[in-house]
Amino acid sequence: MKINLLPLTGDVSPAVRTLGWDWAIEDACRNYVAREAVQLAESDAEALLQAADTLYDMLVAAIPDPIPDDFLQRLAIPSNLWSAVRHSWNDERHWHLYGRFDLAMTPEGPKLLEFNADTATSLPETAVVQWASLVAAGQSGEGRQANGLFECLEDQFRHWRALNNDRQATLLLVYLPGSAEDEANCAVLAEAARTAGFADTFICPIDDMKVGIAGEDRGVWAETVPGQWQKFDFLFKLVPWEILAEEEPELTADFSQLLLTRDVVIANPAYSLLFQSKGLLAHLWDTFPHHPLLLEAKLSPLPNHHVRKPVLGREGQNVTEIQPDGRPGPEVPGDFAHQPQLYQRWAELPTDGQGRRYQAGVFWAGEACAIGFRREPGLITNLSEFVPHIL
Repeated sequence: MKINLLPLTGDVSPAVRTLGWDWAIEDACRNYVAREAVQLAESDAEALLQAADTLYDMLVAAIPDPIPDDFLQRLAIPSNLWSAVRHSWNDERHWHLYGRFDLAMTPEGPKLLEFNADTATSLPETAVVQWASLVAAGQSGEGRQANGLFECLEDQFRHWRALNNDRQATLLLVYLPGSAEDEANCAVLAEAARTAGFADTFICPIDDMKVGIAGEDRGVWAETVPGQWQKFDFLFKLVPWEILAEEEPELTADFSQLLLTRDVVIANPAYSLLFQSKGLLAHLWDTFPHHPLLLEAKLSPLPNHHVRKPVLGREGQNVTEIQPDGRPGPEVPGDFAHQPQLYQRWAELPTDGQGRRYQAGVFWAGEACAIGFRREPGLITNLSEFVPHIL
């Protein structure tokens, strides 16, 4: 398939700077958001959105009930999260707010590459920056972009709040220290939450949060003004569950205990790690063999052209293309090579006239609601260029 591009003239920088998201246009991200847009047929946009909705339903249907130990082991879920995963799955008050499906547009239709279910980023560029790019180029107008992300996030926060109306509408959002990008993603979520009725929201690095499990200190706290600590009943963490489990086992144990007693409600919930694990792609293939939205996936090597990737890898790290003759291509550097591996049939991504590959990202927030693209001559990673789209 070939990608057709529309040049986007105009300067999006003033709008981005006004929002405080300088990271999207400066330093390493100076050329991150492309100054052109993918020209996307409405029928292709509809196919991508419908695929995401169908895939989410398939993911839910594929989780066994009750969840057995060997299933959690197969998905490489850390054992110190098993109780939290099971508890959140069985209690609908633990609500999955959003995630992003990465899809390949192929001549046979969309194919699932993976689902970023726990801590999906690129919210600012998808919800705001790509629309600002159309505005700056004089190309905006109703129906020019498949982009209802902010409105759907607002609906999700409103529903999460209603499910837990015995809790105070206080929301703390935390992210890994030193990441302006993650802070910006939290800012989008905080704005959607405020619009949805969370009048009291606060954003800070996770290291600035305090968690207590005894007495009057029980709960999740943040210093909202110097010397003044506030307790929060709702927590959004842009910190992956599996990283918490591995690097902060005591904090993970505290979170699990506070979840069970409803001292805090956390999103995305612990069960989102089931969807996040690429081991579930192998289970999906076994459950829905040869489904048109799926690529063959196994936890053991495949013949012919395929991809090898860590089951809980992130940002494209340690992904390797395996050639049809079995020779591995260069591996993307990363920190996840020690993990169990998933083997997935190769899907040829559409390309533009310069040979750059395009991967579609479809956000799900209660429903499929927004599309964005990433492009790269090689394998798509966290630093691949973000490309707006126009219908």
